[in-house]
Amino acid sequence: MDHGDTIRFSSLGEAGEKGGGYGSLYLTIRVLPHKEFTRRGFDILHEQPISFTQAALGDIIEVPTLDGSVKLKIPEGTQTGMDFRLKEKGIKHDSARGDQYVRVKVITPTKLSQREKEALQELDR
Repeated sequence: MDHGDTIRFSSLGEAGEKGGGYGSLYLTIRVLPHKEFTRRGFDILHEQPISFTQAALGDIIEVPTLDGSVKLKIPEGTQTGMDFRLKEKGIKHDSARGDQYVRVKVITPTKLSQREKEALQELDR
């Protein structure tokens, strides 16, 4: 079932006029937004902030899934907006399961010391 799907229950609605049979009851599914995940069909998306250093040098981070946290390898040179796929960590359906995508967002430091600024300028050369 997904957001907007409708289920019909025969004979569970209002009684018909003048002794007629019971009508149908319709139930419309409404899926509320989750604080960590965005659903796309059976796949889910999670946005994960990482530091500038983690993006540049690479790291192993923990990310939330529907089943608890898992480790994810962030390769060096990772850019904001890159997606990493966690196979079969999405929504269960029938005998299969969707995937989870982790979209990284590199957090750029806003307050740098003079030494940090100089180090970054040196890297830019």
